[in-house]
Amino acid sequence: MAGDQRQFVNFLFCKVDPQWLFLPDEERRQGKEKFLEVVEAFSPRVLVVSYTTLGIRADADLMLWRISEDLDLFSEMSAQFLNAGLGKYLRTAYSYLSMTKTSVYVSEHQHEGQEGTRVRLVTPGKKRYLFVYPFVKIRDWYRLDVKTRQEMMNQHIRVGHKYPSVKLNTTYSFGLDDQEFVVAFESDKPGDFLDLVMDLRETEASSYTARDIPTFTCIRKNLREILDSLG
Repeated sequence: MAGDQRQFVNFLFCKVDPQWLFLPDEERRQGKEKFLEVVEAFSPRVLVVSYTTLGIRADADLMLWRISEDLDLFSEMSAQFLNAGLGKYLRTAYSYLSMTKTSVYVSEHQHEGQEGTRVRLVTPGKKRYLFVYPFVKIRDWYRLDVKTRQEMMNQHIRVGHKYPSVKLNTTYSFGLDDQEFVVAFESDKPGDFLDLVMDLRETEASSYTARDIPTFTCIRKNLREILDSLG
């Protein structure tokens, strides 16, 4: 694997138009099949991990975590499935674009899957729950000297290592999207993630946070199951 290999990452949140529920059963069945065919046609060029937010978020029903080495494929894929079957009734509620990048605060590999791991690539979808939010720091953070920032991040990383059940995927959006980072935490234990976030609020680095909302709680499910749950 090439040392400079990086990925583009997209978190696509969609809401279903209520008119979808009033279509005849057979039309909905065919619509779901057409949608699945488009998603499958882009595999393995685009890795897609599907999550439901139905009943959890009022503004989104499903999320597709898409990963590819080719940015153009996100646009091509969306153009096809938004014009095929169910896709015609999907509204994009949120879409966050980012890339993988080696962490500047970790000099060597630490606990695999944990915050503080020095990685360029993400391998998602191993846990049942995913917690996603865009993240922006205040500009004062970048005016601090490197040593000061590293000391604060060391504390941040130590807190993360207290929760081995939570895996952090940090991706970078500088210049690509409105936020600076998109963070995605995977865990089978939502309570551990809640406790982690509470602990992180007490770290010095957290005082340099400008924005870390909206926050999405997502449940991993097979895409066909998710589509069936939508009617």
